[in-house]
Amino acid sequence: MLCCLLPVYAVADDATIVILGDSLSAAYGMERSESWPSLLQQRLEQHGHAYRVFNSSITGETTQGGLTRLPRLLRQQEPEIVIIELGGNDGLRGLPIEVTRSNLSTMIEQSLAAGAKVLLTEMRIPPNYGQTYTEKFNGTYTGLAAQYDIVLLPFLLQDIALEPGLMQADGIHPTAAAQPLILEQVWRELQPLLSSPG
Repeated sequence: MLCCLLPVYAVADDATIVILGDSLSAAYGMERSESWPSLLQQRLEQHGHAYRVFNSSITGETTQGGLTRLPRLLRQQEPEIVIIELGGNDGLRGLPIEVTRSNLSTMIEQSLAAGAKVLLTEMRIPPNYGQTYTEKFNGTYTGLAAQYDIVLLPFLLQDIALEPGLMQADGIHPTAAAQPLILEQVWRELQPLLSSPG
């Protein structure tokens, strides 16, 4: 199991961005320095933003696992921003949508209560899980974003999944070549949440 629990870069006294995710954010199948969280740290520094990216993403993570880990992360890291990129593994396992929604809802509430801004990453599952389940699952994220008035980041692989060379052989995980494209998606939605540089 690949686990990224150390800061991408440890810079004292900077505001922190915590990424709570699964394999799409855990540098699966590539060098850690190639992953979009590492590229995000570089982009922040290039733009003069004093943020430290703490990537707490684990391959295979579910919303239940994220919910279990989040309180400790909030206490230890005191993040200004929390990026929640979870739920895909719930869907692939066919877990009840109500459970996934409840876990995500609790994570959002805990993050907001801790004073953090939340960026929720939309997850999607293949249509072979049945139309009803797929539509309810995919609609969970837009519903939560509207309910809590938080920013929704479109599915990270929406412009990547069908492009040659951008997906690994398993057809599930993006390649290193796809990471800069994912970064651009994240950056568009994250920028308005950032404090002014300087």
